[in-house]
Amino acid sequence: MTAGARKRRLPWAYRAVAFVLRPVLMWVTKRDWRGLENIPSEGGFVVSTNHISYADPLVFAHFMFDSGREAYFLGKDSLFAIPVAGWLLKKCGQIPVYRNSAAATDSYRAAVQGVRDGKALGIFPEGTITRDPDLWPMRGKTGAARVALETRCPLVPVAQWGAQEILSPYGHRPSLFPRKTMMMYAGPPVDLSDLYDRPIDTKILREATDRLMDRITELLEELRGEKRPTERFDPRTHGVPEIGNPLKHHEIGRPRPAADTDGDGA
Repeated sequence: MTAGARKRRLPWAYRAVAFVLRPVLMWVTKRDWRGLENIPSEGGFVVSTNHISYADPLVFAHFMFDSGREAYFLGKDSLFAIPVAGWLLKKCGQIPVYRNSAAATDSYRAAVQGVRDGKALGIFPEGTITRDPDLWPMRGKTGAARVALETRCPLVPVAQWGAQEILSPYGHRPSLFPRKTMMMYAGPPVDLSDLYDRPIDTKILREATDRLMDRITELLEELRGEKRPTERFDPRTHGVPEIGNPLKHHEIGRPRPAADTDGDGA
């Protein structure tokens, strides 16, 4: 642990999973952890990162565990229906998200309560793997900002890069060797203080979410050594499904130059 010392006793299932998985991740990956000093050492907060691969949650959890502040994640409810794995997720204290249903309200309440209980709440603000063809952060959903505004807790942006080399977006065949470097970069909390005394409406939520996505993208520019696109990808304006695997429908992304005909934009 390199940031705040872990003060809370972890659920037994969380300890067991960490005992098994962390040595494996240490063996199969290299790590470039940055900005651990920006992870709060105590108190509840929201921590949000970009989403580029099914491998993201493991890498993100590893980073947070090493920071001394283990994360509790919001995950789609289908994961909790998987035999054994779903049971472990529940026992670890993770929170199911029932997307596009009335039960989503219960997930939100559980997230708010988790922050008030002093937990580090991990939220992927894009809600799914980015549809951007070059894996830049796309338009974010407002859940992370809503929790941060209601609880007035720190909202910590994190950029990640490298997980897509282990498992390509929507891929199912991991490539573990040679070992890939997992890069994670936590920035200072996004300043939302000027929004605290304003009604939490659609306009305020979009403003807060755009600030978060801008900061994550800035951190990712540093990790990648590249400049972001001039326009953030928005699935709604590109006719791309916002949930599910878009590759089952059609290729995603911006129009590419004619010379690029390999069709692997995802």
